[in-house]
Amino acid sequence: MASTRRPTYTPTGRKGPAAGGRSQPDAAGSPDADEVISASRSVPVQAPGNPAARTSGTGGRKAAAADSGPAANVVAFPEPRGKRRRRRLLVVVCTVCALVAALLAGAVYSPLLALRTVSVSGTSLLTPAQVQAALEPLQGKPLPQIGDDDVSRLLEPLVQVKSVSAEARPPSGLAVTVHERLPVALVKQGEQYQLVDVDGVQLATTADPASVSLPLIDGGAGAIGQDLFKATAAVLGALPADVLAKLSNASAKSVDAVELKLVDGQTIVWGNASEKELKAKVLAALLKVPADPKNPVRVYDVSVPRHPVTR
Repeated sequence: MASTRRPTYTPTGRKGPAAGGRSQPDAAGSPDADEVISASRSVPVQAPGNPAARTSGTGGRKAAAADSGPAANVVAFPEPRGKRRRRRLLVVVCTVCALVAALLAGAVYSPLLALRTVSVSGTSLLTPAQVQAALEPLQGKPLPQIGDDDVSRLLEPLVQVKSVSAEARPPSGLAVTVHERLPVALVKQGEQYQLVDVDGVQLATTADPASVSLPLIDGGAGAIGQDLFKATAAVLGALPADVLAKLSNASAKSVDAVELKLVDGQTIVWGNASEKELKAKVLAALLKVPADPKNPVRVYDVSVPRHPVTR
């Protein structure tokens, strides 16, 4: 509570008044040298039960401002235009993503895209009907759920298929391209001739070897041994189709002594299976050289492909 005392002026060190009402000078000669003046302000006391008095006038306005709290001092500014634009863009992007996800889900499971027709290309050893029959379990399955792996798994029992690719043709078609193994030789088994590839996989059979332009390997792997058969088949697999069609048979005394016979009786000394691509190019070039009737070539030796020999 503020002090209620009134201002007082208390002289200190003054001497009492002399006769005649004049003050006596002090020792220094000044009449009021040691006089000290003090003051205090008297503040009227407000009644504790009178709230109107507390809030009246300037003091009342300050109290009202204090009672209104910090919210009264906050100024609301408009939201920046860039922030509003970013928020709208985010809403649009989220909406588009949701719509795309819904469309994709509908496409993946929609019966409107169910498989009904299969077209097959690239077959020579197989027929399109064989491939279509193998892919029958895919009928009625939505196209987005069919991939190359599904098609390859169903075609695994067909040994003629080396690889396969599939392409959806909406709304209900599937185009299948088959890459078959390439036969490189004939192997006689009894009265039949089997077409085999470079891995020795039996691809087909025929009773007439003349109907197939492939060289003959007598007995196959069972007669000449697995290693010799693989070496011979690897050589045949490296030859171009036009050269392969000119061969009558192939043989190997060892893996380093592979020999080929042309249909006109000429012999090709191949050697081992190393550098077979280079040897194939050299042999193809030698066979294109015009024949000399006076000096016919009987042997083409490409065992050292950088120094071929004809004799």
